[in-house]
Amino acid sequence: MATGAPQNLKARKFLFALLLIVIAVAVIYTILQNRPWTVPEEAKQRKNPLTSSDAIRQSIRPLYNDKCASCHGNSGKGDGHDATLYDPAPTNFADAKRMSAVTDGELFFKLSEGRKPMPSFKKRLTEDQRWRLILLLRSFAEPPSDVPDAKSSAALGTSIPQP
Repeated sequence: MATGAPQNLKARKFLFALLLIVIAVAVIYTILQNRPWTVPEEAKQRKNPLTSSDAIRQSIRPLYNDKCASCHGNSGKGDGHDATLYDPAPTNFADAKRMSAVTDGELFFKLSEGRKPMPSFKKRLTEDQRWRLILLLRSFAEPPSDVPDAKSSAALGTSIPQP
């Protein structure tokens, strides 16, 4: 039994070292996954071949609800029922400042390639579906069309109370 104890101690030390290595790799992997997106310049320059319309946005809505809304929310605010499960948090597409800072090509690249925790949709969706989704995502940052603006109110002879 005396020879079994040193072998058992060696096995425990080996398993402990292996556990430390696995933890270190997991930490490094997590850090690397939370780095900023790197989008190639040619991808940024791509233009959406489709023109935004209510018909296009409505046609892609069921797909968005199926594939995206659980994380990004029904109105694209990044508040879907699964959003709290992920780090980094899902993007808020209703943030007009953020959406005006990215091109359609960048959105298309990110949607196509994915990055943990977001999956790649290159093989799951057609190119046309991805471009349609981008039109829908952009619409989340637009002000609602049923709220009158100052110009249309002036034309109607009404006024909008100022805060």
